[in-house]
Amino acid sequence: MNYSSIRKVIILGAISLVGIIAMQTYWVASTWNLNEEEFDQKTKLALYRVATTLAGMNGAALPSRDVIKQRSTNYYIVNIANEFNGNILTYLLQKEFEAIALNIDFEYAVFDCHTNEMVYGGYCSYAPEDQNRQTSLGKLPKVAGLTYYFGVKFPTRSGFLLDQMQLSIFLSGILVLTLLFFVYSMSVILRQKRLSDMQKDFINNMTHEFKTPLSTIRISAGVFVTDERIKSDSRLLKYASIILEQNERLNKQVEKVLQLAKMDQGNIDLQIESCSLEDVLTPVIDSMRLRIEEAGGQLIADIPDSVPDIQADRLHLSNVLYNLLDNAAKYCVQAPFIQLRVQVDHQFVHIVVQDNGIGIGREHHTRVFDRFYRVPTGNIHNVKGFGLGLFYTKRICDAHGWKIRLNSQPGQGTTIAIQLPRMQSAKI
Repeated sequence: MNYSSIRKVIILGAISLVGIIAMQTYWVASTWNLNEEEFDQKTKLALYRVATTLAGMNGAALPSRDVIKQRSTNYYIVNIANEFNGNILTYLLQKEFEAIALNIDFEYAVFDCHTNEMVYGGYCSYAPEDQNRQTSLGKLPKVAGLTYYFGVKFPTRSGFLLDQMQLSIFLSGILVLTLLFFVYSMSVILRQKRLSDMQKDFINNMTHEFKTPLSTIRISAGVFVTDERIKSDSRLLKYASIILEQNERLNKQVEKVLQLAKMDQGNIDLQIESCSLEDVLTPVIDSMRLRIEEAGGQLIADIPDSVPDIQADRLHLSNVLYNLLDNAAKYCVQAPFIQLRVQVDHQFVHIVVQDNGIGIGREHHTRVFDRFYRVPTGNIHNVKGFGLGLFYTKRICDAHGWKIRLNSQPGQGTTIAIQLPRMQSAKI
């Protein structure tokens, strides 16, 4: 993933989270306002019923207006405007609050017009341990201009409203955790991206630095191999040939790493052309057959007499075929027996490589095409490679739009099939 894609993910994720946070904030605020409004309405209704009962006990009438006055968010004044019996006020308040399911602690005080002070009535709690609490939580202020009234205060009003919003608070907590996880994930992605770029830069620089000494070694080894004095000494000729062969092998690995680096940068330069599959297969098969036969094995090529042309990059297709046959030859505990089949149908050309090697466990099938991944080979310790062959093969197939399929079980060999579209104008 490049920085442009990461930037898009971060921007879209941030916009989404801001939208979700805005909606959640609006929902929480709306829920709080609704709960406040409901609380005020229930409280005023209960207090009005208490006032009506007290006035009715004395045969008096309530004032035409301003019976219930809200002095603050949690403090209410009830104006009776006539003398009333304050001894049963606690009972009436608890009764009316319970009737409307307003189960909240409260305290009250009655105004004494003789002393011009608020006389504290008591603290009523729905918690059993606070039933006998008598200490005032605060002074209940009086109101100027009124003579017969009482005040009710709800010290735990905010906590009561929060209890009514447990679901909203829980979802808000989940949203905060999601936001923190998103920020953490983005920081991890950016850190991994920086490390990946550092790794790529190191590999690119290293492989480029290898090119010059490898070229020098190849030239020097070529001079040795062609020198008449070296040719006359079989031992020196053998060593010079080994140097030249291993140099070529190492040079191919370096080229492969450079090609993969270009792929990671999105610079796969495919030279797509119409080519004969038979012309591509022949030199690859001839080269690999010699190597397999030297190991005491056998390579069987089953190719139809007439194979349709395909659209492909000839060089990359040759490398893919070489990688498949090379892997088939390497991962064997006995003499390798490899079959390469070409199957043709109305739409596709299928290239199938089957071997009698050690096989691949199902748990490794999804990872064998990853960069640098090598399947554990048990007691086989002579298999060389960087874990790039199948990764390169998969990337080239993806770049061409080909499908690649793996079928393998431990001890039963491996079969890899590539599906290539045949040219529409071709005829069998």
